[in-house]
Amino acid sequence: MAYLDEGQGPCVVMVHGNPSWSYLYRNLVRELRQEYRCLVPDHMGCGFSDKPQQYPYRLRTHIDNLEALLDHCGVGRCVLVVHDWGGAIGMGWAGRHPERVAGVVVLNTAAFRSRRIPFRIAVCRWPVLGALLVRGLGGFSRAATVMAVQRRMRPGVAAGFLAPYTSWQDRVAVHGFVRDIPLSADHPSMPALVAVERSLAGLAAKPMLICWGGRDFCFNDHFYRQWQQRFPGAEAHYFPDAGHYVLEDALEEIAPLVKDFLARCLGAGPS
Repeated sequence: MAYLDEGQGPCVVMVHGNPSWSYLYRNLVRELRQEYRCLVPDHMGCGFSDKPQQYPYRLRTHIDNLEALLDHCGVGRCVLVVHDWGGAIGMGWAGRHPERVAGVVVLNTAAFRSRRIPFRIAVCRWPVLGALLVRGLGGFSRAATVMAVQRRMRPGVAAGFLAPYTSWQDRVAVHGFVRDIPLSADHPSMPALVAVERSLAGLAAKPMLICWGGRDFCFNDHFYRQWQQRFPGAEAHYFPDAGHYVLEDALEEIAPLVKDFLARCLGAGPS
């Protein structure tokens, strides 16, 4: 696994989803690294991590990997920032180690069961056609640079999101994440997702900041309300003109909120 480790001080762990990588958090890291240690992993198969072709790209494996990495890096008490698949992965780790969680920042994600899936994503799960679209044509990765934002990405930024995913082999985890969305009881990752969902009750007292893009075609307002219902004490901010990549569309508004939240959760001191 590759990971970014910048700055010193209390630790902030940022967990990305699909089809992004640690690049998603580049601007937030620049905002925080003067005061905090920013640890941003690339999930196996993503970003600069290895991309094994025969590998269990499953929720439980990703949680296990995150757990091993944070232990390896000596991370104790930290604030989690989670987005997209990072919600289930990050909260899966948090449920195992609630004593190490100082707070959570939630960005357009889920960590609980749902049968909602946009048709454009469902198509990418179809046999044969899904692999052709996602791995062969790079459709899932390329589409995200347009559909996941409301402000048009500059060409260089879009190229950054796509940089690790240039071939059939490179897109193995992108397809793996799409196939791993557990929608039915018999899906191999459903037990892991149920465990994550059940663990949320043990995190209900943790400070939480929700920053939500209101024009997300995938994680829509239904998921936003779910977070608020499960964490009624959360500080929630809704950005009606921001998309799924909410940090791309609303960074200027979100960065001060995150800084204030971290100051309240972590203060100063070693990670």
